[in-house]
Amino acid sequence: MPEDAEGLAGFGYELGLLKRVRRSGWWHAGVQNPESVAEHTMRAAQLAALIAAEEGADPARAAFLALWHDSQETRTGDLPHTATAYLTKPDPRQITADQTKKLPERSRELIREAVDEYETRETLEARCAKDADKLDMLLQAVEYRDAGVTRTGGWIDSARKDLYLETSRRIAEAAITLSPLSWRDR
Repeated sequence: MPEDAEGLAGFGYELGLLKRVRRSGWWHAGVQNPESVAEHTMRAAQLAALIAAEEGADPARAAFLALWHDSQETRTGDLPHTATAYLTKPDPRQITADQTKKLPERSRELIREAVDEYETRETLEARCAKDADKLDMLLQAVEYRDAGVTRTGGWIDSARKDLYLETSRRIAEAAITLSPLSWRDR
């Protein structure tokens, strides 16, 4: 069996863990079965594309960056904010380098460059992806609040204060006033 195919297949299996890794901070709010990292990542990538379109950035690139922003959590799990007082945050670039070392060069560099671009936030696409990460958290908090989880205000406030772009801030303001089912009212 070709070594490059084994590396790609093995990494594919590792990425599958993201479907089972839960976003652990939501347990602190009382959510019994929080979303997975993969569920979060999908909506973040979709939001990144939309924000990028509105901001004049490349929607495909922004979505691509968002797809890789939490892929390191296959190795660390989702560390809640409360862990930062006790742990040094691992460098996502180092984890990505370890994760991708058995990949063929083109794939390895593609992923490493995406993670580096996301982490440095020097491009408009990276800022769109980061805002999408925060907006997904805000939307999820409003959805959990609507479902009866009362302690979501901190997540909403945190997401709102960390947004870079005007489009993202406008979406956040609209989201906190809308019902999660407002899309049905056509």
